[in-house]
Amino acid sequence: MLNQICKCTQFILRNGTQSLCSAQNFNLSRLSTKIINYKITRAMSQSKVVVEAAEKNKEPILKVLEDVIPEKLGAGSPPLSALEVASGSGQHVVYFANKFKNITWQPSDMDEKYIESIKEYITDEKLENVKNPLAIDVTKPISEWPGAFAEKSLDLIMNINMVHITPWVCTEGLFASAGKLLKTSGIMITYGPYAIHGEITPESNVSFNASLKKQNEAWGLRDVDDLEKEAKKNGMTFDAMFNMPANNKILVWLKI
Repeated sequence: MLNQICKCTQFILRNGTQSLCSAQNFNLSRLSTKIINYKITRAMSQSKVVVEAAEKNKEPILKVLEDVIPEKLGAGSPPLSALEVASGSGQHVVYFANKFKNITWQPSDMDEKYIESIKEYITDEKLENVKNPLAIDVTKPISEWPGAFAEKSLDLIMNINMVHITPWVCTEGLFASAGKLLKTSGIMITYGPYAIHGEITPESNVSFNASLKKQNEAWGLRDVDDLEKEAKKNGMTFDAMFNMPANNKILVWLKI
């Protein structure tokens, strides 16, 4: 049963958490021996997961958020609502929630290990502005998601290190969901390595892309041009790009 699964499974890959969505069957036993360059440790709690890469990239991501959120959503803004898709261990969401007390954060993941880890982080940080995590599959209609999500109810959607380690249908689902859930002038922020106008740079990203495709042909660095097409189909526009450490980028998508 483990060899053929059809649900989101989290893996730790180079820069943090990646999520395999339910769009395709995967050979878990084979893939688990091939996932490259990751380091994961257990905290004192049996459930709490610590990902080294997430510890490294959470501060650079936060610095961008500290500029983008006030600019796009208003300085000293009233209470806001945010959804993080594919939260992984929970390190990012609690770190951001500690800095943005005016935002209510909804983490999500499809791996029970990470659901439990997120709960531990929320408890340890004593955060009142982070909701209990939900098992959200972005390839499914919003009406089938757990919890209650009304159209145009969110100010912000975060997605870190997912689109290059999932089949394209997951990216389609992410943008389709964002198009429905974001308020006008709301934003989605995605983070990871990308191709730009058909070109992947530097050489380390070329090698990384090749290694992803060797593991699964449906994976790989997505071109910003293709993502922009998905955004336009769903009432969004490509608003900004920030260069990040380790050859990653932050992309900002604006609901129009």
